[in-house]
Amino acid sequence: MKETPNNPKLILEETKTVKFFISLFYIFFFSYDIFHYYIVPIYTKEGMIGLEKNGLGFWFHTAIIGLLPIALYFIKKGNPYIVKYIFLFSFAFIETVNSLVIYFGSNKPYGSGNIVELLFVFFSPIFVNKKYFWIAALTMIGKYAIIGGILQDTNVVIPIITFSVLSVIAYFLLTRFTSYIDSLTSVHLELRKKEKLAVIGQMAAGIGHEIRNPLSSLKGFTQLQQERYPNTNDFYPIMIQEIDRINSIVNDLMYLGKPKEIKFVKANIEEIIAYTLSITQQQAEKQGVTIKTMMEGPLPPLDCDSHQLKQVFINLLKNAIESMPEGGTIKVNVNVLEGRKMSIFIDDEGYGIDEENILNLGEPFFTTKRDGTGLGLMVTNQIIKDHKGNMKIESKLEKGTKVTLVLPIIQK
Repeated sequence: MKETPNNPKLILEETKTVKFFISLFYIFFFSYDIFHYYIVPIYTKEGMIGLEKNGLGFWFHTAIIGLLPIALYFIKKGNPYIVKYIFLFSFAFIETVNSLVIYFGSNKPYGSGNIVELLFVFFSPIFVNKKYFWIAALTMIGKYAIIGGILQDTNVVIPIITFSVLSVIAYFLLTRFTSYIDSLTSVHLELRKKEKLAVIGQMAAGIGHEIRNPLSSLKGFTQLQQERYPNTNDFYPIMIQEIDRINSIVNDLMYLGKPKEIKFVKANIEEIIAYTLSITQQQAEKQGVTIKTMMEGPLPPLDCDSHQLKQVFINLLKNAIESMPEGGTIKVNVNVLEGRKMSIFIDDEGYGIDEENILNLGEPFFTTKRDGTGLGLMVTNQIIKDHKGNMKIESKLEKGTKVTLVLPIIQK
């Protein structure tokens, strides 16, 4: 479990897990000592009944019980993450000291330890924390290695092997837990994304047409007024431009709201790109942007909806142009991969995108542009998915952005 103290849900889950761990710890610890020091001597009639006299004795158990109020203090303070480390390191230290006091300088073969030590390793996957797992496994193995080195006793080999085997088993369990949680998280995020798209689709179906009708009338009257009084108002071009921007947003919403039934027909990718270049050329020239295209070899026809692909390239080229207010070069490269797929990349020299924002690109209403809506790239991504292709975005701040599209040549 990722240790993020500011996340209330994770704190609650960690608290539950820690409390369960503490309960098991004391149950295992005292049950083992009662069985080992009081029950076994009665039936075997070997050794003294009671705690080991040569070790820390009463103080050993007092120190272990003293960990409980410390744990409760940190849980109450909202930091349960540290509790498992406190128990791990404290128990390992106290147990090591107790063993050395008992066996150092004596001829008795080493035979200490407590079954609760197995809990640290075998229970660690429940915390879903690989860092804690490795620390717990290495601490337990290291504890016996240190004791064996100091006492020069080979009896520690069996515990070391036991913990090594248990660590391997626990690691596989932890890997499965982590994989399962990652899958659930991925499904949850996908469902949230689909819910957002569903809301947008409903909104588009409900009000899209109603917005378009008055927009058309408003644009028509504005253009008429501009033609009648061309020298009286400088705001007409701005009004028309903003009306077109609203209409563009409505078009994006309408695409998300209507069914994704695509009629695939053969189309020439050169013609599609040539059309989009003619649309964006004027904007590029105003900003001093040069667009260079490179078509590698004879390109086969593409099974696609040419109108939708034109929308894709217009959106991507506009994004590239807008990212270079001081001019630059955009490279558009098209080539065929293994005769089955077509790769198109658009590479600009703009201001780029922060790495942490790249993962959010394509999310509804997420945008890095000041006047953006976040719908254009979302629609672009959806069209590429509908064409059974994929889109990849790579970017570096102040270096530029590269968008790579891969589309199947023949749809199945």
